[in-house]
Amino acid sequence: MLEVIYEDNHLIAINKRSGDISQGDKTGDLPLSDYIKTYLKKKYNKLGNVYLGTIHRIDRPTSGVLVFAKTSKALSRMNELFRENNIQKTYWAVVKNQTPNIEGNLKNYLSKNNKQNKSYVCKKNDGKLAELEYKTIKKLNNYYFLEIKPKTGRHHQIRVQLSNIGCPIKGDLKYGDKRSNKDQSIHLHARKIEFIHPVSKEVIKISAPTPSDVIWDSIIEGQHQ
Repeated sequence: MLEVIYEDNHLIAINKRSGDISQGDKTGDLPLSDYIKTYLKKKYNKLGNVYLGTIHRIDRPTSGVLVFAKTSKALSRMNELFRENNIQKTYWAVVKNQTPNIEGNLKNYLSKNNKQNKSYVCKKNDGKLAELEYKTIKKLNNYYFLEIKPKTGRHHQIRVQLSNIGCPIKGDLKYGDKRSNKDQSIHLHARKIEFIHPVSKEVIKISAPTPSDVIWDSIIEGQHQ
């Protein structure tokens, strides 16, 4: 079931569920792009093929805002915004351990192992620069709630950089957590994305509700108090 959280003539954004894939991969599972094409075809009674461009991706176990282009013009312009780092993304994460500081900036060089589908912190000459800002918003009973603003878009960036400072994301076995979540999700959520619309030039801010579970629900309840 698609949860559409924004749509106009050029763009469509959904709230991705953990487990969904942004586009086709070796698993052969049906990607979100196919579901969205079917949705658009039915909604607008289109007889022929539906155009849909994948602008960016979110890791399979991660939830949150995912934006697609409905026109080639929007796709090329959104790709340029991403290349020029003119997209502001905000993630929420729940981690097991306290970060070294309440807020900070992480800079690492990452290399990707394609066979393992995993990234590692490495020396400068062996990888690509990854940078993010983090802030501890709240201490929970057994965890810490962080707000993260990535400045680059490297493979598994937030997951590997938080793990590198001893703060693996809840449920993320690949990057150091000891226990998986029952639904195989991880507690990483693409909460918000902000950008200048590629055609109308208006400021667009899209927020995605968190999945419903005990931890996320307690965070949202705290945010509203």
